[in-house]
Amino acid sequence: MSVEIYGIKNCDTMKKAFKWLDEHNVSYEFHDYKKEGADAHILEKAIEQHGWDTVINRRGTSWRKLDETLKNSMDEASAIEAALENPSLIKRPLLISGDKITLGFKAELYADLF
Repeated sequence: MSVEIYGIKNCDTMKKAFKWLDEHNVSYEFHDYKKEGADAHILEKAIEQHGWDTVINRRGTSWRKLDETLKNSMDEASAIEAALENPSLIKRPLLISGDKITLGFKAELYADLF
């Protein structure tokens, strides 16, 4: 099974996901937002499956730094634009396994996937 994981290498949640995948011998391809940016197609697919309000991490510092007007008027189109400009807004990790996109890390969620 081909697994792709998107995020930021030094993010604590990403480290937990990497550790779990390594311990369970799940091979994966890592895409670092800091080096590669976000992929518009993947972002749109994630929003299609989960909704923009789930894909955008509203608990992080990147969200808190956004202009209040943008935060209050955000819709799908502006969420995509903001996330492409600042991939740190995307909930991490974003994991693709087959056609399914999983957001965030919980060991039990990964156990169900693999």
